[in-house]
Amino acid sequence: MTARLTKLAAMLDADPTDAFVLYGLAQEHAKLDTPENQERAVEFYDRCIAADGAYHYAYYHKAMSLIELERKDEAAATLRAGLTSAKGARDQKASSELAALLDQIT
Repeated sequence: MTARLTKLAAMLDADPTDAFVLYGLAQEHAKLDTPENQERAVEFYDRCIAADGAYHYAYYHKAMSLIELERKDEAAATLRAGLTSAKGARDQKASSELAALLDQIT
């Protein structure tokens, strides 16, 4: 486990629903870029989204991990859910980026 993962895991122990920490853990796992770590990243992105559905970039990066795992249908569903959330929040930047990635994979 990397030093960052160790620190983030300790922070998560203090608050298991901290969306920022969950997102950070997901990002660190995704960076390690092995199938096992991409799976862990997806798990942490899911927990992040459950903790804060308005964390729109968690949808984007979850989709990226799913693409790496060759699960494009799940990635597209994730992007659609994120797009719905981002549009509802009037987050134009996230909406645009989610839609662009969705267009690339469909």
